[in-house]
This record gives sequence, C-alpha cells and structure tokens, in this order.
Amino acid sequence: MKRLFFVSLTILLLCAVMANAAEMEKTKIAVASSDKTAKASVSNEAAKCPYYLIFDSKGELTGVIDNPYKNASRGAGPSAANFLAQRGVTIIIAGKFGSKMINTLESKGVAHFESNGSVNDAVKRALEGG
Repeated sequence: MKRLFFVSLTILLLCAVMANAAEMEKTKIAVASSDKTAKASVSNEAAKCPYYLIFDSKGELTGVIDNPYKNASRGAGPSAANFLAQRGVTIIIAGKFGSKMINTLESKGVAHFESNGSVNDAVKRALEGG
C-alpha cells in the first residue's frame, strides 16, 4: 500500500514538473525598447515605443519588431497589445502601461510587467519571477 502511494506521488510530481517545463518553453517575451539591441533601455511607453525586442524562455534575443503603432494618434495601446498577442507573446515588459493596453492584454491572457533599466536586466528579472 505504501509503495503504491509513493509511486502515485512520484508520478504526480513528475507530471507537474513536466507541465511547468512545457509552459516555460511556450514563454515568449516582448520588451518595449528604445533601440534594437538588448543593451538598450526599456522604453517608458509600452504602446508607442520604437521597437519590441522578442526573447525566448531562455532569455535569448530571437527577433526585433519595429512598432507599427509608435506614431498612432489614437488606440495605440489596444492595437499594440493585439499585434503582440497575435505573434504569440506571453509576457510584455515596459516602463509604463496605459489602462486600455492593460485591459486588452488581460483579455488576451498576456502578462505585463513594469520595469526600467536595460532590456537584458528586465528579461532576467521576468524569467526569475521578479
């Protein structure tokens, strides 16, 4: 009986670890950036930043996207949020977010974090859970 209990417990723990690992593999981070390099500063404007730098779950830079909404006169927040969600982004980092962008991100199941400093440091903090 005890053996069956421990085998069952081990299987459950293993499943939880595997599920967490699979979820981490799906992580795709977009950082609002002032420039095209990971050494750049995190932009204070989530919706109207010049660029979005894309990182994988290991913190590796995988792409740079010119923000098509950086000069929008209205609706930049929801438009940028939808744009990034359609590209599979699961986390967005910026200095500040507007309420309309936050509402759209939440409706899409995309997490958002406010951070400043270098893009690299912000990604590391997000991946560490901070």
